[in-house]
Amino acid sequence: MNGIDYIAQILKQEGVEWMACFPSNPLISAVARVGIRPVAFRHERGAVMAADGFSRISDRQKFGVCAVQAQAGAENAMGGIAQAFADNIPILVFLGGNNLDRLSVKPNFTAARTYQGWVKQVEAIYTPNQVGDVMRRAFHALRNGTPGPVVVELTGDVCDQEVPEAARTYKSPKIHRQVPEASAIEEAAAALIGAKRPVIWAGQGVMFSGGADDLRELAELIAAPVFCTMPGKSAFDERHPLALGAGSGTTTGPANEWLTGSDVMLALGTSLTRSPYAQKIKPGKTIIHNTNNPDELNKDEAADIGLVGDTKLTIQALIACIKAKTGGKGTGDRARTEAEVAAAKATWMAKWTPVLTDDSEPLSYYRVIQALNDTLDPENSIVTHDAGAPRDTIVPFYTATTPHSYVGWGKTTHLGFGIPLIIGAKMAQPGKFCMNLMGDGAFGMSGTDIETAARSGAAITTVLLNNSAMATYSGPTQGTIGKEAREAYGVSTMHGDYAKIAEGMGAVGLRVNTAAELAPALRQAQKLNAEGRTVLIDVKANVEDRRSRF
Repeated sequence: MNGIDYIAQILKQEGVEWMACFPSNPLISAVARVGIRPVAFRHERGAVMAADGFSRISDRQKFGVCAVQAQAGAENAMGGIAQAFADNIPILVFLGGNNLDRLSVKPNFTAARTYQGWVKQVEAIYTPNQVGDVMRRAFHALRNGTPGPVVVELTGDVCDQEVPEAARTYKSPKIHRQVPEASAIEEAAAALIGAKRPVIWAGQGVMFSGGADDLRELAELIAAPVFCTMPGKSAFDERHPLALGAGSGTTTGPANEWLTGSDVMLALGTSLTRSPYAQKIKPGKTIIHNTNNPDELNKDEAADIGLVGDTKLTIQALIACIKAKTGGKGTGDRARTEAEVAAAKATWMAKWTPVLTDDSEPLSYYRVIQALNDTLDPENSIVTHDAGAPRDTIVPFYTATTPHSYVGWGKTTHLGFGIPLIIGAKMAQPGKFCMNLMGDGAFGMSGTDIETAARSGAAITTVLLNNSAMATYSGPTQGTIGKEAREAYGVSTMHGDYAKIAEGMGAVGLRVNTAAELAPALRQAQKLNAEGRTVLIDVKANVEDRRSRF
């Protein structure tokens, strides 16, 4: 058994069922021989991003796996890997490698050297005896510590060699969770009990740890409303009376009110990274910061109390401590807090409801989002955005319910991520309706993977906002591209019949021009997806420049 075949056997042992790939890697045939399905994408970046989407849905119980070729393949994959690294997503990427005697010869690409700083861990295989050890370290890194991309470079002639039987000793590493120090839990519990206006800031670590139910219990126990970050959106049911909604650079009125006026903020499962795609933390608060990475404490925000540990276990420890201190009663006036949240939401929605229900043509982004809320079954759907205006408009207004009913992303914002991400999500949850919302600018970056979805049977729906422009850069108050470039040279202008393009790639193309056509098109897409057909809905949209910013 050579190194490649041994890796395939290990992947099978680890429960891997499919692998994204493009265009060539010896592992592709090897995994097929052991019953792992390879799915070929149309670009290396898309293959990596689909693995990312799969991992986002799987909460570190399963991992997206991807294989690309040496040299150009490893170079093209870097954009997708950078996205996973920025968002702390655990994926396993196999790169084809040069032969041992060519590793340091210009211009040959060596990932073990070049990828440093882009990934959580990268390791090349230099002897056949290493294979099992390298794979054990890889899966340990995927399961433990801060999530992130793990890369294995398959040195060509080394991995072709026989792995000695004595070296075939792979043992699957277990996950190891830690709890914060008891004294820190005590201090945090006391701060929350003493708070006059607490707020919870929930990141994606809540979902990765399986802590969504515990989060709800804690919020109710201390009468604290919950704000979800963009990656954390869907960690807390937005129909709950303590839900403030979610935010990227845009957010809801209630979220802005509590993030501004709170005195104690409990940040759970989050890095608290400052970003144009995140809400700012206002000064003058006591910050209690939970993360599984001590390097994130005091990175961007000063932590008054640090809780380093698994988020679910941290929440459970806080619940137990607060109950012990309050005789099981908890703290705060839940009825009053819920009434205040409802009032703040009513004030905010009074401004936005006319926008969300406006049937004017071309259709606004918000009218499309309202149709999603009205038409989809949220518990049986997975929705994601793309970069730019679709992200800024949908994150505050789409109602997320159960964990991963919405997938938020984007500390680095790669246009076109939505299509491969939602294909990966469909591979993780094939029984759910999986949909991405994107603009026509983003389509140019990944649109050919509509063919991947159609060919593979991972039936998705893409709702494309077709306005022949990049709204983030084209509106009167958006971006830095002025009318000099737009009007004289057509910068930010593009055209396409995307329904027709989708049909040419084996999908079903639907066109929507009026508000009355939105719900029927979405219902038809759900029916077609259930039959295994991929759908693109081409919506004639406005150039939307309104944002819920504060």
